[in-house]
Amino acid sequence: MKTAILSLLAIIALALTATVSNAHEKNEAGPNRGRLITSVTPHAEFFVTAERKVQITFVGEDGKPAAPADQVVVVTAGDRAAPTQLTFTKTGNVLLSDTTLPSGNKFPTVVQIKTTPEAKPVYARFNLNMSICGECKNAEYACVCGH
Repeated sequence: MKTAILSLLAIIALALTATVSNAHEKNEAGPNRGRLITSVTPHAEFFVTAERKVQITFVGEDGKPAAPADQVVVVTAGDRAAPTQLTFTKTGNVLLSDTTLPSGNKFPTVVQIKTTPEAKPVYARFNLNMSICGECKNAEYACVCGH
Protein backbone atom coordinates (compact mmCIF):
# COMPACT_ATOMS: atom_id res chain seq x y z
CA MET A 1 0.00 0.00 0.00
CA LYS A 2 2.79 2.42 0.94
CA THR A 3 4.63 1.62 -2.31
CA ALA A 4 1.45 2.24 -4.33
CA ILE A 5 0.96 5.62 -2.65
CA LEU A 6 4.60 6.61 -3.27
CA SER A 7 4.30 5.56 -6.92
CA LEU A 8 1.12 7.58 -7.30
CA LEU A 9 2.78 10.62 -5.73
CA ALA A 10 5.74 10.23 -8.10
CA ILE A 11 3.42 10.11 -11.10
CA ILE A 12 1.59 13.22 -9.89
CA ALA A 13 4.92 14.99 -9.38
CA LEU A 14 5.98 14.10 -12.92
CA ALA A 15 2.67 15.41 -14.25
CA LEU A 16 3.27 18.73 -12.52
CA THR A 17 6.48 19.17 -14.50
CA ALA A 18 4.52 19.22 -17.77
CA THR A 19 4.82 22.99 -18.01
CA VAL A 20 8.63 23.05 -17.95
CA SER A 21 9.84 25.44 -20.65
CA ASN A 22 12.85 25.04 -22.91
CA ALA A 23 14.65 27.86 -21.11
CA HIS A 24 16.28 27.01 -17.83
CA GLU A 25 17.57 28.75 -14.78
CA LYS A 26 21.25 29.12 -14.11
CA ASN A 27 22.47 26.13 -12.10
CA GLU A 28 25.53 25.45 -10.01
CA ALA A 29 27.72 22.58 -11.18
CA GLY A 30 28.97 19.92 -8.81
CA PRO A 31 32.45 18.41 -8.68
CA ASN A 32 31.65 16.07 -11.61
CA ARG A 33 29.98 18.84 -13.67
CA GLY A 34 26.53 17.51 -12.79
CA ARG A 35 23.48 19.40 -11.49
CA LEU A 36 23.92 20.57 -7.90
CA ILE A 37 20.77 20.20 -5.77
CA THR A 38 21.07 22.88 -3.10
CA SER A 39 17.70 22.38 -1.39
CA VAL A 40 19.21 19.67 0.83
CA THR A 41 22.18 19.73 3.21
CA PRO A 42 24.71 18.48 2.41
CA HIS A 43 24.08 19.48 -1.20
CA ALA A 44 23.74 16.64 -3.69
CA GLU A 45 25.12 16.44 -7.21
CA PHE A 46 22.95 14.65 -9.79
CA PHE A 47 25.19 13.25 -12.53
CA VAL A 48 24.41 10.86 -15.39
CA THR A 49 27.28 8.44 -16.12
CA ALA A 50 28.28 7.19 -19.57
CA GLU A 51 26.33 3.99 -18.80
CA ARG A 52 23.14 6.10 -18.20
CA LYS A 53 23.19 5.37 -14.48
CA VAL A 54 22.62 8.21 -12.05
CA GLN A 55 25.39 9.03 -9.60
CA ILE A 56 24.59 11.09 -6.51
CA THR A 57 27.59 12.74 -4.87
CA PHE A 58 27.05 14.65 -1.63
CA VAL A 59 28.99 17.89 -1.45
CA GLY A 60 30.19 19.52 1.77
CA GLU A 61 30.23 23.23 2.56
CA ASP A 62 33.76 23.37 1.16
CA GLY A 63 32.50 22.23 -2.27
CA LYS A 64 34.31 18.91 -1.99
CA PRO A 65 32.67 15.47 -2.20
CA ALA A 66 31.51 14.02 1.11
CA ALA A 67 30.81 10.35 1.80
CA PRO A 68 27.10 9.51 2.00
CA ALA A 69 25.73 8.74 5.46
CA ASP A 70 22.16 7.51 5.92
CA GLN A 71 20.63 9.43 3.01
CA VAL A 72 17.95 7.69 0.96
CA VAL A 73 17.56 8.74 -2.68
CA VAL A 74 14.92 7.72 -5.21
CA VAL A 75 14.77 9.10 -8.77
CA THR A 76 11.65 8.87 -10.91
CA ALA A 77 12.15 9.69 -14.59
CA GLY A 78 10.83 9.11 -18.07
CA ASP A 79 7.41 8.74 -19.63
CA ARG A 80 4.71 10.01 -17.28
CA ALA A 81 2.45 7.07 -18.16
CA ALA A 82 5.14 4.52 -17.24
CA PRO A 83 7.91 6.21 -15.23
CA THR A 84 11.15 4.48 -14.33
CA GLN A 85 12.06 4.49 -10.65
CA LEU A 86 15.75 4.26 -9.73
CA THR A 87 17.03 3.16 -6.34
CA PHE A 88 20.61 3.57 -5.18
CA THR A 89 23.44 1.62 -3.60
CA LYS A 90 26.46 3.13 -1.88
CA THR A 91 29.49 2.60 -4.12
CA GLY A 92 32.67 4.08 -2.69
CA ASN A 93 31.91 7.70 -1.76
CA VAL A 94 28.82 8.04 -3.99
CA LEU A 95 25.36 6.58 -4.45
CA LEU A 96 24.96 4.81 -7.80
CA SER A 97 21.62 3.82 -9.30
CA ASP A 98 20.94 0.11 -9.48
CA THR A 99 19.47 0.44 -12.99
CA THR A 100 19.80 2.83 -15.90
CA LEU A 101 17.67 5.74 -17.02
CA PRO A 102 15.06 5.11 -19.71
CA SER A 103 15.99 5.71 -23.34
CA GLY A 104 15.78 9.21 -24.73
CA ASN A 105 17.57 12.46 -24.08
CA LYS A 106 14.84 14.67 -22.62
CA PHE A 107 12.23 13.77 -20.00
CA PRO A 108 10.85 14.94 -16.66
CA THR A 109 12.77 13.85 -13.56
CA VAL A 110 12.01 13.94 -9.85
CA VAL A 111 14.78 13.40 -7.29
CA GLN A 112 13.61 12.53 -3.78
CA ILE A 113 16.23 12.83 -1.02
CA LYS A 114 15.74 11.94 2.62
CA THR A 115 18.65 12.94 4.87
CA THR A 116 17.78 10.01 7.15
CA PRO A 117 15.36 7.13 6.57
CA GLU A 118 12.87 8.82 8.94
CA ALA A 119 13.26 12.39 7.61
CA LYS A 120 10.74 14.23 5.47
CA PRO A 121 11.77 14.01 1.80
CA VAL A 122 13.08 16.95 -0.19
CA TYR A 123 12.19 16.99 -3.89
CA ALA A 124 14.06 18.41 -6.88
CA ARG A 125 12.08 18.48 -10.13
CA PHE A 126 13.59 19.29 -13.50
CA ASN A 127 13.58 18.34 -17.14
CA LEU A 128 16.52 15.99 -17.70
CA ASN A 129 18.01 17.14 -21.00
CA MET A 130 21.22 15.27 -21.77
CA SER A 131 22.15 17.30 -24.85
CA ILE A 132 25.48 19.12 -24.51
CA CYS A 133 25.40 22.90 -24.06
CA GLY A 134 27.41 24.67 -26.76
CA GLU A 135 28.65 27.32 -24.32
CA CYS A 136 29.66 25.65 -21.03
CA LYS A 137 30.00 22.10 -22.49
CA ASN A 138 28.00 20.59 -19.59
CA ALA A 139 24.93 18.50 -20.26
CA GLU A 140 21.91 20.84 -20.48
CA TYR A 141 20.47 19.46 -17.20
CA ALA A 142 23.61 20.83 -15.50
CA CYS A 143 24.18 23.90 -17.70
CA VAL A 144 25.67 26.82 -15.77
CA CYS A 145 25.14 29.42 -18.52
CA GLY A 146 21.54 30.29 -17.67
CA HIS A 147 20.67 30.96 -21.34
